[in-house]
Formats: sequence, structure tokens, C-alpha cells
Amino acid sequence: MPASPRVRTVEILTFPAVQLLDVAGPLQVFATANELVAARGEAPLYAVRVVSPNAPNVLTSAGLGLAVAPLPRASAKLDTLLVAGGPGVHAAAGNPRVLDWLRRRAERARRVASVCTGAFLIGAAGLLNERRAATHWRHCAELARRHPAIRVESDPIYVKDGSVWTSAGVTAAIDLALALVEEDAGRALSLAVARHLVMFLKRPGGQAQFSTVLSLQGAEDRFGDLHAWMSGRLNGDLSLPALARKAGMSERSFSRHYAKSTGLTPARAVERLRVEAARRLLSDTRLPVKRIAERCGFGSEETLRRSFGRLLASRPQDYRARFSA
Repeated sequence: MPASPRVRTVEILTFPAVQLLDVAGPLQVFATANELVAARGEAPLYAVRVVSPNAPNVLTSAGLGLAVAPLPRASAKLDTLLVAGGPGVHAAAGNPRVLDWLRRRAERARRVASVCTGAFLIGAAGLLNERRAATHWRHCAELARRHPAIRVESDPIYVKDGSVWTSAGVTAAIDLALALVEEDAGRALSLAVARHLVMFLKRPGGQAQFSTVLSLQGAEDRFGDLHAWMSGRLNGDLSLPALARKAGMSERSFSRHYAKSTGLTPARAVERLRVEAARRLLSDTRLPVKRIAERCGFGSEETLRRSFGRLLASRPQDYRARFSA
């Protein structure tokens, strides 16, 4: 099939000990987009190359080797430059040749994106100075410490600041690539790619990197069964006495041990679980806000609004307008 004027050249920058899914996830999204438009008799949208200063082969951190192309001329035409992450990112960020190529290549690209800890590499190249950025939640503090000029955000799945995109950890690479497809070709194709890849949820860019239940887990996860029980009865009695009884502890002992394990009071944990459930209903259903408030245990729409304002700096109606599918 002849090349179309709209075909977009995408380069994925890799290095030794790159994280496999940081490369394979976006690569598959772009490939699937091409397959879906080809089924309609249309020309491909993307021409993707995986490149590295260590060509022709790169060993990923998972132990699988990748066949890669050498770094193209910095002046060559380019649409999207995507930088992967992984354990080897800091060695790559310390390589002056890589940083020089990255800076010059970024000048030719319509947009630049990083996956997971790839933010450290484009950060070292100065491409994130005075910009908002995301990375894997475990590395947010380190990214902010190393590069004070970056406004690091720990919650989003991905962040777009001008022509520079950054994403959170690992599987967020797929969310980022879907967002790029949506920007290029519309929401319908992006959702079609997500369905084809059997993604159970296309997470919008303002939602938390991980679930509230996951964030509440401590090293020993001593309250895992309790959290599962809480999640199944959000519109029931989740008062301190009820939780303490379920945990088989006195209220005072439960409050102390729970806060030590999770970093939250029981009341704040309940609020977060209820807000997360409300977020899902707002984005996935057309239920009235009042009904969602009742179903999630808030009791009233006003209580739901206050919790949304406190935790998300948003109103339920605004959240639905932004994230509803």
C-alpha cells in the first residue's frame, strides 16, 4: 500500500536494560491502529521504528533481546519521539551523546513523549524544564529531587504539557499511546484499539495511577480482607465501631494499627474508597449524581460534592463532563 501524506513517523528510543512493556505496549497500540484503518481500506497512520545508540541489539530488563535500528540523523523528519524507561535509564541519561541527540531530535519532532522512568532521560536533556510531568509513582520524589525545574505530579496516568507528554508506570504506556492515537485520529479509533486489545478500562489522564485498595496496602497488608469487605458494602455501616468489630480489635487499637499500616485514619480511607466508586459510576454510567451518592454511601449529594472537592479538587458534574465515555 503506498505511503499516505498523513503517515506519522514514530521513533521509540531504547537502551540496555529498557523495560520491555514500555516498548511493546505503545508499539502494539500503533500497530493495531494501522491494522484497523487498513481493514477500512485506508493507508496506515504510523511508521514506527525502535532505535538505540546500542544497535543492532538491546537486551531488555526482562532478558528478552530486541532488534533495533541505529539512531537516525538528528535532522531527519519526525512526528513523534517516544522515550522508554527501565532500570537502564540512568546510565542512558549520563551519556552525553544520547542527551545531545535527544535534544536535537526533539527540535525536529512535533511532540515528545516519555514512558514511566523515561521522564528521567528527557528530564536530563532539559525537555521537561518548567513543565508538568508524570512518572512511575515510586520515582516521583526522585525525579523532583534530581530536576527541581520539573513540576512532578504523582497522581495522573499521563500528563500533556504543550507538545511534551509523560506517563506513569509500566502499563500506563498503553494509556499514553491510546491518547496519542486519539489526538491524531479521534476518540472512535482510540476506543476501537482499546477494545481490540481487550483493555477492560481506558483510564483517562486525570485518574489515579493505582486503585485506592492498592494504595492502602502496607508491607504486610494486614487489613486486606477488611478492605475487600469495605469495598463490597460502601453504602452500609462503615463507622469506626463497625470496622473495629470486623477487624476483631478495640476501637482504639484498631485506629492506631490501621493508621500505622495505611497512613490514613479509618474515616479517610472510607472516604477514598467511596470517592473511587463514585468516580467509576460517574464515568461509566448515566446515573444521577444523587443516586450515585446514595449508592456509594455518602448519604447526600452535598457530602459527595465536599469529598470530591477535598480529594479531587473537582465537582462530580465536572468530573463526569471530562471523563465520561
